[in-house]
Amino acid sequence: MLFADVVTASAELAATRSRKAKVATLSAVLRAADGAELGPTVAFLSGQTTQARLNAGWRTLADLGVDPAAGSSLTVTEVDTSLDELASAAGSGSAKQRAATLTALFGRATEREQHFLFRLITGELRQGALEGVMLDGIAAAAEVPSEAVRRAFMLSGRLAVTASAALTGGEPALRDFRLELGRPVRPMLATPAESLEEALAENTSRIVEYKMDGARIQVHRDGDEVHIYTRTLREITGHVAELVELVRALPCRSVVLDGETLALTDDGRPRPFQETMSRFGSTREEQVRALLLRPYFFDCLHLDGEDLLDAPLRERNAALREVAGEHVIPGEIEPADPAAILAKAMASGHEGVMVKGLDAPYAAGRRGRAWLKVKPVHTLDLVVLAAEWGHGRRTGFLSNLHLGARDPDGGPPIMVGKTFKGMTDELLAWQTERLRELETRRDSYTVHVRPELVVEIELDGAQTSTRYPGGLALRFARVVRYRPDKEAGDADTIDAVRATVRS
Repeated sequence: MLFADVVTASAELAATRSRKAKVATLSAVLRAADGAELGPTVAFLSGQTTQARLNAGWRTLADLGVDPAAGSSLTVTEVDTSLDELASAAGSGSAKQRAATLTALFGRATEREQHFLFRLITGELRQGALEGVMLDGIAAAAEVPSEAVRRAFMLSGRLAVTASAALTGGEPALRDFRLELGRPVRPMLATPAESLEEALAENTSRIVEYKMDGARIQVHRDGDEVHIYTRTLREITGHVAELVELVRALPCRSVVLDGETLALTDDGRPRPFQETMSRFGSTREEQVRALLLRPYFFDCLHLDGEDLLDAPLRERNAALREVAGEHVIPGEIEPADPAAILAKAMASGHEGVMVKGLDAPYAAGRRGRAWLKVKPVHTLDLVVLAAEWGHGRRTGFLSNLHLGARDPDGGPPIMVGKTFKGMTDELLAWQTERLRELETRRDSYTVHVRPELVVEIELDGAQTSTRYPGGLALRFARVVRYRPDKEAGDADTIDAVRATVRS
């Protein structure tokens, strides 16, 4: 397949807000890709590459100055091979090698293809094929049910693998995906509820449990072998020895548990989220001793050879209580006084409560209303789009953040406001360094960045406004914390922001 076909499809995706039109475009181009081309095609149209890290930034590409080719000749496979070479360049002479690879690649690309490559490599390619839209495109291309594709993706964790199975083997191949010990499952996520009353009304048969300010973990055990993963499926086993030891001691042969972990103060209250997250990158003995992590499990996906993903929560919860014992998150099934659980959670320093339907299976993503989170303090997870240079004591620091909400139809994040509040000097210094690493362009006042960082914002609702593209403006927004455990695709949608508008 010519690379130009992918570039044309990308332009069509960016030109429409219609989810139906996006799915039709994706379906057509995926059908045209052969087996070897399918992985890179899926990645490119999702705004990603098949390589984890390319080691080439905006400045490197801007300085190339390569004239475009007169006609299209590049194939998808050739582009992917060139990016492999770019990613593998290391050691003495690697900078010259990367420059040569990029020069050769861009020299064979037309002007449209060069523009696409520039945005793809710098992470600026936001054409409207986010995960959910791509999954629907795969289903349409393979003529299989969307639910079968979503389930296979939940179990495989990789879009390209899911697409290959769907397009080469159809629904039977998708059904072959199973939960495998040691391969993380994409997590089921919760939807915000406006109030406890709303959450209870939507799930009349329910469990109410604490919503903790911790880090999501998924643990796998097979005999003595233990693996622990974050929300983004990154393995952290080597950094959390105390959790590994605890899981090995559970009364079972094999298990997969979903839960939260956090560091506690001496009186049992949660430490700041950043302190918990700091453990995921450290093996220093003194830090480990000072910040022991405590797990709280809330779901059981497998126990002693039996997969429980499709079982209702009431059965999964029974298995959880059997195996996790004192490490089950606080909560009650069919509680007589849900408000008392919320009050107790808040008094203990936690965020609120979760209300979960007892009849629902485990499903990845923010789909349906089976899990609802109730947080009295209203917060949103938004994407940082840019930041303005500060003044006064903040001179030299990137301070005023431009904030975007996720477009549920797959478009680029939609700007909904700015804030410079809630930042300590330490956070300002870290933020400035990190945002400069993500820089794509700048003017005298503002540094624009790749939309990768997710920040939790506390706000007093939103109001209608013509000032920002989303038609909304955040009221009294302040930074609570950055969320390194989340990706841009996990950010709240523009619909979630609209839901905070006060009538």
